[in-house]
Amino acid sequence: MSSTFHGLQVAKRGMDAQQAALYTIGHNVSNANTPGYTRQRVSLETFPAYPAPGMNQTGAAGQIGMGVEASTVERIRDTFLDTQYRDETIKVGYSDARAGALEKMEEIMNEPTEDGLSAVFNQFFESIQDVASHPSEAGARSVMIERAEAVGDTFSYLSTSLKTIQGDLQNERDVAVTQVNSLLEQINNVNQQIQNVEPNGYLPNDLYDERDRLLDEISKFMPVSLEYTKSSGNASATSEGVVTVQLQTSQGPITLLDGKTHQVNAISVTTNQDSYVTEIHIGDEIRNPESFPQGKLKGLIEASGYIDNSGNKTGVYASMIDDLDEMAYEFVNWFNDKHQQGVTLDGDNGVSFFNEISQKEGAATGIVIADKIKQNTNNIAAASGAAGTDRQGDGQNAQLLSQFRQKVLINSGNQAVSLDGFYQSVIGQMSVDAQQANRLKSNSETLQGAVEQRRQSTSAVSLDEEMTNMIQFQHAYNASARMVTMIDEMLDKIVNGLGTGGR
Repeated sequence: MSSTFHGLQVAKRGMDAQQAALYTIGHNVSNANTPGYTRQRVSLETFPAYPAPGMNQTGAAGQIGMGVEASTVERIRDTFLDTQYRDETIKVGYSDARAGALEKMEEIMNEPTEDGLSAVFNQFFESIQDVASHPSEAGARSVMIERAEAVGDTFSYLSTSLKTIQGDLQNERDVAVTQVNSLLEQINNVNQQIQNVEPNGYLPNDLYDERDRLLDEISKFMPVSLEYTKSSGNASATSEGVVTVQLQTSQGPITLLDGKTHQVNAISVTTNQDSYVTEIHIGDEIRNPESFPQGKLKGLIEASGYIDNSGNKTGVYASMIDDLDEMAYEFVNWFNDKHQQGVTLDGDNGVSFFNEISQKEGAATGIVIADKIKQNTNNIAAASGAAGTDRQGDGQNAQLLSQFRQKVLINSGNQAVSLDGFYQSVIGQMSVDAQQANRLKSNSETLQGAVEQRRQSTSAVSLDEEMTNMIQFQHAYNASARMVTMIDEMLDKIVNGLGTGGR
């Protein structure tokens, strides 16, 4: 026979369970706008019936229900969607870094416009053509010098501006490395907190949310794989345990955070004197930049520049800066050579039009008109033939100089192309790369948004749903409370009214 107070205990359990559900609803509603929060749900289970089967069981006709209990408070989350979201986030981080870098480059190069390098070259060669048509006019010669200075200033501006943005990208790259290490430390701290709670049988759902939010953040920078290890002690069967974070590279995985030992292997980059990345260190492991996997960090490394396996400088901005240096070097040397073969207005042999440039590196910032040319426009060698004769109406050498863009050859890949062809190829490649990066960014963001929408439909707090549940559990709580009142009236009759009949 069950206890007299059996009904009170059943009703109390019912009130406790519904109360826990109501409190969890209040927690959900309070965090409806909290980033990374996952809605929680109380799992209600039937309390074991009485009596329990055994040798000394009572002779009752059958088991009597003992009510309900709140077994656990669980998160409503789909780990498969988490994995999908992080995979797309990796692509978004990589393409966003490249697209942002190329967008800034397009703004600097400013092609095709009236202010770009191509337009400045057009004006310069038009001024040479004017000198060829009017070789004895000082005005035409002065304009040619001014246009030549504009070419040098434009080359210098482009190269300097690109190097400035490259420096900003290098700083952003270093900040990204610091952010990754900070995220690893934060994940490690949350791991330790979880390990302190789980052995007591509790589920630290809010700590799980914080850890998942941090894992989402770190997935922007690089692809990581996760391995969970259950906590010891009296940990719940649904507890997640501590997480070990590994970086996936083409040369094999590297442990970034060991959840068991709480050891963090920080990431650092080694650079040369120009801040180009030469090596990437992860704890005691070393990886070359080319083998580092996709993500925002790889995108920033490619944009800011690194040393490839062959020992060459490469990267988005490094390539453009080198191409400008190549153009400037070939332009100055070819123009000087052809100018020296001409004859000045005074009948002297031609001299170098620009100061000599001995090496390609830095050539774009070293285009300077020779002092003899700037000081006396007559020294422009517009004529051809032998020195010492009258060249007042001779502009044949200037005519040859004006054809420079089609005749000077620059090695591009396995073939020699004209200056115009080389520059058009450089600008065309930049545009193609920018379009591709923007397309990949758009596609990745679309896929990421679709996965996030599905994830939110599963894990996000719906205020309408919570209000419905609130009413449901409130009624259940009131019914259990009414059960207590009913049993109290029964007990009052037994205690105070039993045996009083007939008095």
